[in-house]
Amino acid sequence: MNITVNEDLRAYIDPLTPEEHDALERSILAEGCRDALVLWGDVLVDGHNRYGICTKHGLPFQTVQNTRFKSMEDVHLWMIDQHLGRRSVSDFQRGVLALRKKEILTTRAEAEVKAKADAAAAAKAAAEAATPVTPPAEAEPAPAPLTPEERAEVAALASREALARAARISPATVAQIEKIQKLAAPELVEAVKQGAVSINTAATVATLPVAEQVAAVGEGKKGLQQAARQVRDSRKKEREARSAEVVEMLSEGAAPWDAEGAQDGPREGESPEDTITRLLATVAGLRQERAALQAQLAALQA
Repeated sequence: MNITVNEDLRAYIDPLTPEEHDALERSILAEGCRDALVLWGDVLVDGHNRYGICTKHGLPFQTVQNTRFKSMEDVHLWMIDQHLGRRSVSDFQRGVLALRKKEILTTRAEAEVKAKADAAAAAKAAAEAATPVTPPAEAEPAPAPLTPEERAEVAALASREALARAARISPATVAQIEKIQKLAAPELVEAVKQGAVSINTAATVATLPVAEQVAAVGEGKKGLQQAARQVRDSRKKEREARSAEVVEMLSEGAAPWDAEGAQDGPREGESPEDTITRLLATVAGLRQERAALQAQLAALQA
């Protein structure tokens, strides 16, 4: 049987530790491969470790086709759900999988909306021209419509809080994982996957330039913790400096806006009514700015 291993699908699987792999290998050698491998056509979807062990020792195994898959995206979504249901998956991987699921479903929903809009526009143009619509010979097929379950999932994953519930992690952890995915160097991402650094520390280190991230990873756990501590200390000093600046401005009755025109009188060609309206608007804007500054100060001092 010709079985294809797709590296994109394999990437969803956290590699087994040497001890876990040895235990699985001993079990298969003693009892055979009891669970069937899941295929989509000739693509291996589930059972990568079992397939590798059976191939290594020339052992037989069973396969089963999942006929519900219509596209590679369906395969990805199925694998994501499988791994999110397993307790052994790390918090970081849970967050990554949940974010990937949201991305796939959102992209699919957007494609469906675009396809409907394009079809409506084409139908309208054809009606106005009184000619039938002839699709291009090589036009891409319209995306498969979302199932009711997928529509519900798109809505359910809309907020960070809902995404956190799906991944069984906190909203703060989801935000940190998003930051790591966006900013972290590959070396730092790998350190998180291997458990060499916490998600919280990695998200902090990810705000540094890439070269400094790589250097911190090279220094091991202590180097990463030190880099994160330096970032936090720097942020604290910035907050304290900003807080002092705001206090000084408020105490002096000053504000960081350009107050030119705040005390301005009538301008040439301006009626008294227009002058009053303009000055009232200026006063309202200044009050809003002052309220924002006071709120900022309260947040900094919290």
